[in-house]
Amino acid sequence: MHPTPTENSTRSPTHEHAWLTESAHRTSDGTVLYVRCDDCGTRRIDIATRTDVPPTAVSAPVRD
Repeated sequence: MHPTPTENSTRSPTHEHAWLTESAHRTSDGTVLYVRCDDCGTRRIDIATRTDVPPTAVSAPVRD
């Protein structure tokens, strides 16, 4: 079973991530954002379906 964005990882973050967008592209479902925590380097994929609400995580955070 693969973890979903809402499940807890075996590694809990020691801080609240500060997500920075590394790249983005538009799709028919919304804008896909490839984000990285500026502090620890953890990466995640988000999707922004609307401009008036924050993006939603579509992957679990992954550390390099």
